[in-house]
Amino acid sequence: MHMKTVLVVEDEREIARMVQTYLMREGYRVEVAFTGEEGWTLFKDLQPDLVVLDLMLPGMHGLEVARRIRQGATTPIIMLTARTEEADRVAGLEMGADDYVTKPFSLRELAARVRAVLRRTEGTTVPEVIRVGKLTVDLAAREARLGGGLLDLTPTEFDLLAFFARHPGRVFTRRELLEALQERTYATLPRTVDSHVKNLRHKIEPDPEDPTYILTVHGVGYKFRPPEGG
Repeated sequence: MHMKTVLVVEDEREIARMVQTYLMREGYRVEVAFTGEEGWTLFKDLQPDLVVLDLMLPGMHGLEVARRIRQGATTPIIMLTARTEEADRVAGLEMGADDYVTKPFSLRELAARVRAVLRRTEGTTVPEVIRVGKLTVDLAAREARLGGGLLDLTPTEFDLLAFFARHPGRVFTRRELLEALQERTYATLPRTVDSHVKNLRHKIEPDPEDPTYILTVHGVGYKFRPPEGG
């Protein structure tokens, strides 16, 4: 299995080394740069799978690094920002950053964001139309049909269904599903997923009390039924 490479661009050396050590323990190859110029050079040399990018860098600003990356690559970028840098954070997201983490942050949270962003960007081998039983999920058209009839799903419900359909048979915790949906509000709790699943089941399941597609894994979370023969 290909080991994912993460480039960390962070001028605070202690933070950079802590992030490097933690992500390496999580199974990633991790390279570190301490300036924007060094980060840009390493990016071109390494072609990493993901970049963790501090915005407030000496010399070349993090936004400039992100701009250069986006000129020729779709490599996922997770920004590191201070809570007071809202304007830069918005500019980074508008430039194409995939996520952000505000300082101070926990290493566990950052690792979870890295996993979630990589999962969302690993869909190159997933077919655009996924069929499971009578359910059809068209990822490109953002449409789902049951027995030929178009389902009336909210954007969140479709995103949840599409995520499940991309990973049939895999068990996800509620927290992982929240990360996949990019639910970031402070009021969001893991049990919010239960509400989304309940609403989705009422729209796609022949019997929501005895689900066919979205199955509960007690004590863990949920999984999506694999296609026949899968």
